[in-house]
Amino acid sequence: MTTSGPQSARPNRPNILWICTDQQRWDTIGALGNPCVRTPNIDRLVAEGAAFTHAYCQAPICTPSRAAFLTGLYPSTVHACMNGNDYWDGAAPLVTKMLADAGYDCGLVGKLHLSAAIGRVERRPPDDGYRVFEWSHDPGDKWPEGHAYKDWLRERGYDLGELRKDPESIPPALHQTTWCTDMTLRFIEEHASGAERAGQPWLWSFNCFDPHPAFDPPREYREHFDPEQMPGPLFRESDLEHQRALAPVVFQSEARRPDEIDAKRIQAAYYAMIELIDDNVGRMLEALERTGQRENTLIIFTSDHGESLGDHGLLQKGCRFYEGLVRVPLLFSWPGRVVAGLRSDALVELVDIVPTLLDITGLPHPRRMHGRSLLPIMTGAAAPGHHRDAVRVEYYQALGGRIRERFQIEHATMVRDRRHKLVVYHGHEPGELFDLQEDPDEFTNLWDDPASAGVKQALMKRCLDVMALAVDTGPEQVSGA
Repeated sequence: MTTSGPQSARPNRPNILWICTDQQRWDTIGALGNPCVRTPNIDRLVAEGAAFTHAYCQAPICTPSRAAFLTGLYPSTVHACMNGNDYWDGAAPLVTKMLADAGYDCGLVGKLHLSAAIGRVERRPPDDGYRVFEWSHDPGDKWPEGHAYKDWLRERGYDLGELRKDPESIPPALHQTTWCTDMTLRFIEEHASGAERAGQPWLWSFNCFDPHPAFDPPREYREHFDPEQMPGPLFRESDLEHQRALAPVVFQSEARRPDEIDAKRIQAAYYAMIELIDDNVGRMLEALERTGQRENTLIIFTSDHGESLGDHGLLQKGCRFYEGLVRVPLLFSWPGRVVAGLRSDALVELVDIVPTLLDITGLPHPRRMHGRSLLPIMTGAAAPGHHRDAVRVEYYQALGGRIRERFQIEHATMVRDRRHKLVVYHGHEPGELFDLQEDPDEFTNLWDDPASAGVKQALMKRCLDVMALAVDTGPEQVSGA
């Protein structure tokens, strides 16, 4: 059984340019408060659209998060969406399939990552809705065939293996982010006035690999950022003891002091990668304007999850739930339809993207969907200060296939309301409880604090509630009269 979105939310169906970076934190946009980055084009999206400043991914690792924001369902409900999966089992339809069935022309460049790409080209879902599929999981030279970025370089006389010997020497014009943009521009041009597909609504998924590690931007971009001028990570000596207590819970790095991991240099490289992304966002905006498609194109800018970036002594990702790892950018821009300059601090989740798109395009969406449409806030029909009472992030057996052989299976749940964040590492002690009003940088764990026992109990109940309400009870059966 399906339900429709608001009847008032059915304008002419826009084109959709969905920009999803990889491993980009929430606090990496100049217009939203970071004075160190250079993001004039992303800043323009903020000025011309709606920025959700408290958006949370549904898992702090790629495949479960991507499964969630492509289906509108929590990863544990979709089932078997783990980094290293042999294949996507099709437990829920992708939004691209729903839109393609409704007449959209869908395409993708970069990574999909709904199944493994270790030693092989990722297996596409049998019905993902994409007509165009320019696949490049990452810029490495790991796939002899089927790697579209590598083929693109070869056509221009370059060997990816040779270029990757010194990644920072790769010219920006040959970078994977630039290639993703070149493929995007080709698709945009294909839908320009006078072309064969002119007038057909489209969705394009731009999925570059940056700013994912190995923190290796082109040298000319790195030189824009002086490591000594970087603010450095959130760190106290007490973090080392706290992370030792959590050591049995899997993570990609061990906690170390910032100087031991050259944290400011890594931060500078990370910002340089984001500047390269921003320059290419500018190229995409220019192409939409030049081809007369900007006014009828919804742009989404987000990321699958964040990056620890030295906070609390950690790098990369894993089973932790600090703000830098689970809070991500989420911007919507559509001239004349999305309120320009809107900033919402409402708690939202990436599962909210799918019902938002279905409402914007006037399509029905299944009752079996955890996402809630953001369209009322984006259009000014609802106040921007509230969307959810709390958000949920999970890490449930998030590693599969051969990856699982190297790491233990973990299950953990994070629940965050306006003030507090609770993290339960199922089967482990301790957990974590933070008062984000008094301790926004998450240094003081109140898990064992007697004065916080009431807050802890209330959030434990909420944690249990959201887990129970997310259970897949199977298809609805209606008996005859």
